[in-house]
Amino acid sequence: MHSEDLYVLCEGETVVKGHLEQGSNMPLALIRNLIEKAVLYLRMIKFSHSVFALPFALTSAFIAAKGLPQGRTLFWIVAAMVSARTTAMGLNRIIDRKIDRDNPRTARREIPAGKIKVWETALFISIAMAVFVFSAYMLNPLCFRLSGVALFFLFLYSFTKRFTWASHFVLGITISAAPVGAWIAVTGGFDPRILLLGFSVVFWLAGFDILYAFQDVEFDRTYGLYSIPAIFGIAKSLWISRACHFSTWILLLLTGISFGLAFPFYIGVALTGLLLFYEHSLVKPDDLSKLNKAFFDMNGYISITVFFFTVLSYIL
Repeated sequence: MHSEDLYVLCEGETVVKGHLEQGSNMPLALIRNLIEKAVLYLRMIKFSHSVFALPFALTSAFIAAKGLPQGRTLFWIVAAMVSARTTAMGLNRIIDRKIDRDNPRTARREIPAGKIKVWETALFISIAMAVFVFSAYMLNPLCFRLSGVALFFLFLYSFTKRFTWASHFVLGITISAAPVGAWIAVTGGFDPRILLLGFSVVFWLAGFDILYAFQDVEFDRTYGLYSIPAIFGIAKSLWISRACHFSTWILLLLTGISFGLAFPFYIGVALTGLLLFYEHSLVKPDDLSKLNKAFFDMNGYISITVFFFTVLSYIL
């Protein structure tokens, strides 16, 4: 029996060709293709970045429940968070596909590089959107009614950089739905105090999104896109980002005071302040070489720190 090329696995510039015999090895080839496709989708939506916002949603859930929420509620909060973020990233990749194609930094992304088709992404988004709405339905009626509002902001964000430099704050407002939505998921109602945590996320997200936009200053200006760095320059934008993150720190402190959280929470707030300070020490107007470390590492540590010390405050 003759052998044939049954699959081609691509990652970056590497191409691995497998010669598998027909029949017995067909399932193995299919599994490998499915795994490779799954990796492409996870890479497209930057699944690893879920660590940024999810801990803030869980922080809110613990505060709302005054301890560990019900397992069922936690499950549907996580499902709603992951599916909402998947929807947002997928929409962004479709809406910005031409911009991504023309930007040297993003030209190798999955859609402009031709690794994933637009219709495939649209199908992927539709499934994620359905999971999000169903998760909201399983949580409580108010979450279900507000799911449409959340989807509107998820859709809106990708267009804002075409007409306003405030796009960073629109993204922050969109992500702030995580703690606010988690509160509603646990309690079934709304408490204005949770907006303190929500606004801390707005300024935290906007602050590091401003730093992230440093990579595309010249491209944004040439292409007619709006961002704070493109409009105000890197030096002024650094100060705007610092002001945002100082606001985050103050709002976290006020969150703890408002809800009467125990002493460990304030240790977490202090450590968060140090992490934010260190993040900004890595980025200088004339040296952006450590930008990725400031963006990816520090912000993951910050959200996990807030969550860990919130949990610790209830345990102790």
